[in-house]
Amino acid sequence: MLLRGLDRILTRAGYEVITANDGHQAAELLTQLEFDAIVSDISMPGMNGIQLLRCARERDLDVPVLLVTGAPAVETAVEALEYGAFQYLTKPVDAKRFEQAVEKAVQLHRMAVMKREALGLLGSSNALVGDRAGLETSFDRALETLWMAYQPIVQAKDKTLFGYEALLRSAEPTLPHPGAILDAAERLDRLAPLGQAIRASAATPVAARADTGKLFVNLHTRDLLDPTLTSADSALSKIAGRVVLEITERASLEEIKDIPSRVAKLREMGFQIAIDDLGAGYAGLTSFALLEPEIVKLDMTLVRNVHKQSTKQKLIRSMTALCKDMGMMVVGEGVENVEERDALIDLGCDLLQGYLFAKPARAFPPFSWGK
Repeated sequence: MLLRGLDRILTRAGYEVITANDGHQAAELLTQLEFDAIVSDISMPGMNGIQLLRCARERDLDVPVLLVTGAPAVETAVEALEYGAFQYLTKPVDAKRFEQAVEKAVQLHRMAVMKREALGLLGSSNALVGDRAGLETSFDRALETLWMAYQPIVQAKDKTLFGYEALLRSAEPTLPHPGAILDAAERLDRLAPLGQAIRASAATPVAARADTGKLFVNLHTRDLLDPTLTSADSALSKIAGRVVLEITERASLEEIKDIPSRVAKLREMGFQIAIDDLGAGYAGLTSFALLEPEIVKLDMTLVRNVHKQSTKQKLIRSMTALCKDMGMMVVGEGVENVEERDALIDLGCDLLQGYLFAKPARAFPPFSWGK
């Protein structure tokens, strides 16, 4: 009866209305047609309204979903809004308010479509995902299409290969770069499965070859809490003696307890530790004191145009000298031209990485020293 009543209200307002008697029928319609708005009861046969919302996001990241309930509860409302319900209406539904809600939903849907077109036209790399349900769908697709690109790291002293850094990539267009995928994982509290997928994917081609040198793999600080990181059965652990785990200096280590013991366990297994983005992260000695890295990577902002800037040269020379006094190797990353390369060698860098030698690509791109 309510379904027929809402149908009549929207039809009189000039909308084309398609109805479904249960969740499965509605989900099937989503595979066949595009909609400007969806109205669903929260409790219905087949699936509930939240499940239908998630199903809708698998097809359309923008379509507004209005949820109706006869048994309002704070928990249900919070969940509905968290997953991106456009509006949460309670029965009995006021006809005028209902019509206004649908009208606003349709208008905002049109705006969302235009915004997405504008982002595409401008070539924006920003994440194009809004609510939680849409973000979950995009993140799941990113995991399914995850792959690793590899960029060589070369030795300055003899121009030979030292190893490769594994870099996260995905075919999911709504999460177009690694930062967007990591942001989504943090918002969804799914950093653990992302880290596990990255480590397994990074290790697989390296394990099959003995000529790739060291494998550099990036860790989120929270990966240190994941028990699979130190599992002897993991793909990465099986080649631990060839692996350098990179931890960025941009991330805080304060929320991770017992870091020294966790890092000691990794070293016992054969892993080496690197600090990434040195010079662009937190000031102070925390990361060095807690991690005691074997390798340090200079942030590319220090490397850029180093041959032209005496301040950068003095800073890098001092940093590399101090690192060597502590027994650490230094990587200059982001090298784009021969002038930067030669300046970094003169300043004491042991290892070099950047587009000058090779761009990241599927396993394993060849490299050149540069002219």
